[in-house]
Amino acid sequence: MKQKLAGAAFVVLGTLLAGCAGGGGYYYAPYAPPPPRYGVVGVAPGPGFVWINGYWGWRGSTWAWMPGRWVRPPHRHARWVEPRWEHRGRGWRFHPGRWR
Repeated sequence: MKQKLAGAAFVVLGTLLAGCAGGGGYYYAPYAPPPPRYGVVGVAPGPGFVWINGYWGWRGSTWAWMPGRWVRPPHRHARWVEPRWEHRGRGWRFHPGRWR
């Protein structure tokens, strides 16, 4: 019985983690995002932090500003690739930001 329960827990956990992996999904907007917002970045909260700019996100029927933030890179030589919107056909396709 314990083996069956452990096996079921393993399958559920694997399914949940696979869903968190982010399989390169995209989302679309019917029209172009507004111009980016700019403001004061301020001082990093500590050594090793980098600033990630904000961006416009599409939220079903309207644009919403996703503010910038300070983050620690996942490894020493990591480089942040900014999120971007690309015009595709009749709409706009979002490419999420990621670390390289």
